[in-house]
Amino acid sequence: MVRYILHIILSFSALLLVSACASRKPAAPGQHNMQLVWSDEFNYSGLPDTAKWGYDTGDGCPNLCGWGNNELQHYHAGRTENARVENGCLVIEARREKTGTREYSSARMVSRHKGDWTYGRIVVRAKLPQGLGVWPAIWMLPTDWSYGGWPESGEIDIMEYVGHMPDSIFGSIHTKRFNHVQRTQVTKGVFNTTLSSAFHDYSIEWDAEKIDFFFDGQQYQTFQNRHEGPDAWPFDRDFHLILNIAVGGNWGGQKGVDTSIWPQRMLIDYVRVYRK
Repeated sequence: MVRYILHIILSFSALLLVSACASRKPAAPGQHNMQLVWSDEFNYSGLPDTAKWGYDTGDGCPNLCGWGNNELQHYHAGRTENARVENGCLVIEARREKTGTREYSSARMVSRHKGDWTYGRIVVRAKLPQGLGVWPAIWMLPTDWSYGGWPESGEIDIMEYVGHMPDSIFGSIHTKRFNHVQRTQVTKGVFNTTLSSAFHDYSIEWDAEKIDFFFDGQQYQTFQNRHEGPDAWPFDRDFHLILNIAVGGNWGGQKGVDTSIWPQRMLIDYVRVYRK
């Protein structure tokens, strides 16, 4: 009887996942006339599409051990335990398992050299993990680092979330002049109680004059081009998309890491990029 009940529970959970990822809700292309130029709808199974996705791997050592933030995970490539497509969703999964000197495994997927853009609208529909120590992100880095290393060439954080703040997501900008090391970063949060129980759209609209941030289509943050050079605005070059779950770290582990919650998953319903 216990086995039968467990089977029903697991089947129901799988049905919920299928329903959530299969019921596509089109993302409007914003206020401007834009066309879809790149997307992954995850309507296949197995490893993510290698024509669209690559991976950052390892623990960042020796140059940036812990990926510069004292993170606890080792990123893997081509491993279904950490990144796979099933039931119409991309699943990025962080697991508590020792890899080298790290106690956790995860995936950091990148569109670098497979999807790189200057300007456009980027939309990612996702459901986030939960619990102390999770640090998922949907973000962008420069492809060619034309203005120098971080933060000179810029960073666009479309969505960041940490498990010790379960009702908040943040959109942020980092440049040489505006960054968290100097505590001058430009950031703003959104409060919502269903970030880990429901899918939401996280997006930006980016052009030569500004970057606007949206949560479920509602703008909550903007960063203006002051026309004061690349120290303030390095966002006139190609950037690529990154999807990952970090574990612990300076921000994600600020209140510790709960060792009992793993594995944790971020589910991605779709990724869509629009341009004029």
